[in-house]
Amino acid sequence: MKQHFASDNYAGLCPEALHYFLEANASGHEPAYGDDYWTGEVCERLRDLFQTDCQVFFVFNGTAANSLALASLCQSYHSVICHELAHIETDECGGPEFFSNGSKLLIGRSPDGKLTPDIVEALVTRRTDLHYPRPRVVSLTQSTEVGTVYTVEEVRAIAAIAKRRHLRVHMDGARFANAVAALNVHPSEITWRAGVDVLCFGGTKNGLPVGEAVVFFDEAMAEDFAWRVKQAGQLASKMRFISAPWLGLLNNDVWLKNARHANAMASLLHERIRELPGVRIMFPPQANAVFAELPAPVIRGLHNKGWKFYQFIGEGGCRLMCAWDTQPETVEAFARDLAELTGPASVASA
Repeated sequence: MKQHFASDNYAGLCPEALHYFLEANASGHEPAYGDDYWTGEVCERLRDLFQTDCQVFFVFNGTAANSLALASLCQSYHSVICHELAHIETDECGGPEFFSNGSKLLIGRSPDGKLTPDIVEALVTRRTDLHYPRPRVVSLTQSTEVGTVYTVEEVRAIAAIAKRRHLRVHMDGARFANAVAALNVHPSEITWRAGVDVLCFGGTKNGLPVGEAVVFFDEAMAEDFAWRVKQAGQLASKMRFISAPWLGLLNNDVWLKNARHANAMASLLHERIRELPGVRIMFPPQANAVFAELPAPVIRGLHNKGWKFYQFIGEGGCRLMCAWDTQPETVEAFARDLAELTGPASVASA
């Protein structure tokens, strides 16, 4: 079976998620629109996981999760502070702005993909007049779009600034599991205990067939969210097929096992390629991604050998993403092909 490094979305369902998908299908008729047993059970299990009485909603994808969550925190005249590489800024087709009826994204810049308290403070205080959209939310991507991870202390520091400035804290957790695995902390420590108000908990990249969970730790902020989900076309009639596979991830901490494996494969990949000639590692690989700058002939050579990966971080920047099912043999095969293409003879001919 051919595997690639383009995206963790390339991977299929993990066996545990598939088991519960099929079990839900075999359970006979169930109430629709989330009133089924499976959805109720998963919501309770997520409350147990986070050790708090949170409100949980399910949507089809991450763009909907982020966009609707932010829209619930903002009015049209508000703004959202995020990093310039945040998914909500670069890859969601204006979804957050659309669903909030025009809330503006204010971007901060740093070399490691992470916001800092100073960046947030500078953006909040840049202007306070009526002619400028009022800052209302800080959005953190965990893990970030360049594979780095916010520590518990970093989230706490940003949340402290946010609370002082009357801002809410949203976490885009498309790869939240990978961040928790990398930090080796309890999921509550990096979310509500650190000051996060709402988490978009990604499941698709961690072995689910489809579906993300929007978790509100402040229940007041979830008011009317169910109507937002419905209006946006994100309310699944057969909700059990989105929610039931989550049991496969939550039982026996499979969600963490999958994330740890993906992270380990990224570490192995980094180890195998970091010293190759012509390879420059662009960011510290802290989760399940390795970003490497490669010579153009090498990139073409890898593509010619059938490897798929994305290029979007500057000239020659390549994202190599590992998934829950990435095999060590796949990593070794890619590293061998890369070594062949970057060897002394290849570099000289290039």
